[in-house]
Amino acid sequence: MSNKQKTPMSIHLLAGGIAGFSEACVCHPLDTIKVRMQLNNRRTTSAAMRSKAKNAGPVVRENFIRVAAKIVNKEGPLALYKGLGAVILGIVPKMAVRFSSFEKYKELLADKDGKISMSSIFVAGLGAGVTEAVLVVTPTDVIKIRLQAQRHSMSDPLDIPKYRNAAHAAYLISKEEGVSALYKGITLTALRQATNQATNFTVYHFLKGTMARLQNVEELPSYQHMIIGGISGAMGPLSNAPIDTIKTRIQRAPGLPGQSELSRTVEIARDIIKNEGYAAFYKGITPRVLRVAPGQAVTFMVYEKVKGWIESFKENGRRQAPSTTD
Repeated sequence: MSNKQKTPMSIHLLAGGIAGFSEACVCHPLDTIKVRMQLNNRRTTSAAMRSKAKNAGPVVRENFIRVAAKIVNKEGPLALYKGLGAVILGIVPKMAVRFSSFEKYKELLADKDGKISMSSIFVAGLGAGVTEAVLVVTPTDVIKIRLQAQRHSMSDPLDIPKYRNAAHAAYLISKEEGVSALYKGITLTALRQATNQATNFTVYHFLKGTMARLQNVEELPSYQHMIIGGISGAMGPLSNAPIDTIKTRIQRAPGLPGQSELSRTVEIARDIIKNEGYAAFYKGITPRVLRVAPGQAVTFMVYEKVKGWIESFKENGRRQAPSTTD
């Protein structure tokens, strides 16, 4: 795989920002459902519930459809978009950092001929994931999760939540817990984002290159970018669901004073295993895959399209420039 003409970082910034904004608006409700499922610490298959079920009827197990219906019925349809403000505020810098850092790491890992192997793409993806986690993702995740965890009705003006919006949440968290609270779970977030982007970019570039060779074309149509983006996007959540579940619970609420992130991680993991079972590490995996896969489909399709438009516009401008001097 080789690098063609270099694309300026400003194009990666703009195309990535637009792609991220589109992805957030389309897929955020599934992320809210995922968070609610991960924060549910009840063991639905416990012996106590089975004994109660003999007299109270069958145990109704929660799935993403039931959780979605419960949110809409109790809190209103707009509740599915809780935390969207935090996502929107962070999505442009997040995608800017993701795509620009990935391209930078690719450039550093390329050989003297500009060629880059799939293993180098994997490493570049790891680096991009860690970079975006440290610079953008962790604080916006903390704010988003605090907003999504609030169980208040969006249709009742008297039901006032603790955190009114993303800015208010950031202010209160910083005031009550310190600015460092916005970086709770940073190690797990970096690990999640690193594995996500390493898998995401590697699978995407492999499929993109393979499909281009099979069809003998340089550029794939948008619907194919969407398909391979969806496939690559689904790989990350399947590989790191336990990390994401523990991270969500760490970021949900303040920990004990002086407690390290490592000890908090071990405590939550042990508590999940003891009270809920190993399957609880995969709570919310269905809405997460259903969110991330189409989210990445939208992201890569919009990114490639917008990048192509900008590059085409700039190329046309360069071609027309000499005629203006005649």
